[in-house]
This record gives sequence, structure tokens and C-alpha cells, in this order.
Amino acid sequence: MTARKIILDCDPGHDDAIAMLMANASSKIDLLGITIVAGNQTLAKTAHNGLNVAQLLDIDAKIYPGMPQPLVRQQVVAGNVHGTTGLDGPVFPELHREAEKLNGVQFIIDTLMASDGDITLVPTGPLTNIATAMRMEPLIVPKIQEIVLMGGAYGTGNFTPSAEFNIFADPEAARVVFKSGVPIVMMGLDLTNQTVCTPDVIERMEAIGNKAGKLFGDLMRFTLKTQFEEFGLEAGPIHDATTIGYLIDPTMFEMQDMFVEVDINRGPCYGRTVCDELNVLKQTPNAKVGKKIDRDKFFDLVADCIKTYK
Repeated sequence: MTARKIILDCDPGHDDAIAMLMANASSKIDLLGITIVAGNQTLAKTAHNGLNVAQLLDIDAKIYPGMPQPLVRQQVVAGNVHGTTGLDGPVFPELHREAEKLNGVQFIIDTLMASDGDITLVPTGPLTNIATAMRMEPLIVPKIQEIVLMGGAYGTGNFTPSAEFNIFADPEAARVVFKSGVPIVMMGLDLTNQTVCTPDVIERMEAIGNKAGKLFGDLMRFTLKTQFEEFGLEAGPIHDATTIGYLIDPTMFEMQDMFVEVDINRGPCYGRTVCDELNVLKQTPNAKVGKKIDRDKFFDLVADCIKTYK
């Protein structure tokens, strides 16, 4: 089976780091590059975090920083969950790895334009880089095989009562992406909150006894506290890694085709993904929306990925 060619677009971020770990580990994924966007923290911090994770895990894929600000709205970050660095918890060695000079948006455009239409975009942060690329070069749109993203919810949000953080951080960009016509797979909070990483899971991954297992533990032990304080959850979900899990083994997921719109009105529902679960609008669905995940199989897969590291 041919490995799935992807560009991972992320804002590291604890769960982004685990998505990086999994994408690099799986033989079913061909990781063409990692683009970075502002989101969980400022671009300077998320790019630094991405480089730290890539250096620690010997990830060969190059790192391309992209957009430092949302398209329209004022910037928001998720320091309440991810800390002042955006990746509080782990202690990394001195950083020697450097980011590429080419902007992440231009890397996305160049890579897609040179492709045979066989590249999947995997955004796990705000959709600023993806929307900017679409607006800068519309010819890339039919070149995108699929977009598998983490963001949104058909239920309640986690940054406002209506909105999930990644979409709220740049609703206008999300609207561009959802209206693009590209096939979309949406891993929203309704599904990703099912991946709560309890202490027994952390101990299991740490017991593998390698640097990836230690990184996993350092990451997720930090989120045990913040997720309880912020949302009352017993532990931190690994939201972003569900995108890579889906690409490796989609049979773990229950999905539903839905028509999804992004609310960009500046009211209490700003940034909400309005998902027509009951098909009341009779619109053609534009996304496969995640509803359920086999949690045991998912964490088995995470463990398998961790075991590939030394």
C-alpha cells in the first residue's frame, strides 16, 4: 500500500507534538513537511516548539513557519491550556535545528502545484495557513486530495460556549476552507474529547522506555492539571492526534456526512461550526464529521507509534 502523502500544518501545542510523533512514525504516512501557524501560542513560540520536537525525535521533515496572525480578528492564544511557551512540561536540550526560510504558505502552494493531486493537508491548528494559500493561489484547491483537520464541534465549544479554539482563533480562515469544495474530514471536540489521556495511559506509554514515551509522558502529565482546571476533564484529550489516527486506520472512527458552516458574525456564536447533523437544510454535505472513536484501538496505535523510536 502506498503511503499517504501529507503536509502537517500545526501550532505545537501538546497534542500537536503527539501528532508529529505519530505522523513521523507510521509507514502509512509520507510526511512531506511540517508547516507552523500561530495558534496555541505566537508563531515564534509554536515554531520553536515544533523545532524542539523534531530535533528530539529525529524527524527529518523540514519545518516551515507560516502566518503569524489571523486573517481578520485579533490574535488569541491558548496559554491557559498549553502554558506560556505553548509546550510547557517537557525540558528539551539546547536547540540546534533551524526552520526553513521559505514561508509555510508558499511551501504549501509550491508542493501542491508540483503534485499529482495526491497530497492531503492535515491542519491541527487555526486554518490561517491553509486559507491564505487558497487565496494566494486558487489553482491549488483542486490539487488537494483531502483536508483532515482538528477543529470545531457539532456540540459545545471549549474556548467559548459555542466555539472550539482552533476555529475561534481564525473563523474567517475556517470559513474559506469549509467553502472551498475540498473534501474535508473534521475531528471536532465531540470526538476528540473521547481520547482522554488518563494516568494509566501515560504510565503505559512511559513504560515503553524510550525518548518518545518519555516525551509523551512529559506532555500529557502537564495537561492533567490544566484540562481539569479549565474544563473539569479528568485528563487531557489528545485532540490533534486523531487526525493522524484517522489517516492510519479510519476503521477506528464513526463518521457522519454533514453540511458545515462557520459563523463569522461577531456575536456569541462567533467561530462556531454549525453542523447540520439532522440534515434540516437539505444541503450537500461538505465534511465527514467525527462522532465516535474506538479509544482502546486509538491508544494501541499511539503505543505502536511510540515503539518505533529508539
